[in-house]
Amino acid sequence: MRFKILAIIAFLAGLLLPAGSRAAAPGDGYDVFVPISKYLTQGNADALSAWFADNLELSVVSRSADASRLQARQILKAFFDSHTPRGFTITHTAGRANMKYLIGDLNAGGENFMVTIFVICQDSSYKIQQLKIDRR
Repeated sequence: MRFKILAIIAFLAGLLLPAGSRAAAPGDGYDVFVPISKYLTQGNADALSAWFADNLELSVVSRSADASRLQARQILKAFFDSHTPRGFTITHTAGRANMKYLIGDLNAGGENFMVTIFVICQDSSYKIQQLKIDRR
């Protein structure tokens, strides 16, 4: 009985870790895109940036840049300020254990956008290496 209680507490503690801090071994069944999708739906650039690699490729409505985590957060924050998200739907995911990608539809500011995200596993946690937001 004591073991079951400890196992439940350990499981719940893992769910309560801040965004981006969830250690995940490749192939452990953890879906990295669940919290990322949540932050896209909310338009929460601050929480989403916790998942960014130190430097990433960012393309927002045809403006492309190699950006630091801070620069990418500011660019996304400006996008979300002018395009308030109303919903995000994942349309496709695929990849291998250490690299995954997502394609999704973002409804924001009365427009529809296609979102593409590539994540890689670094130091036992997933990081966004590339994020693209294009008009449909």
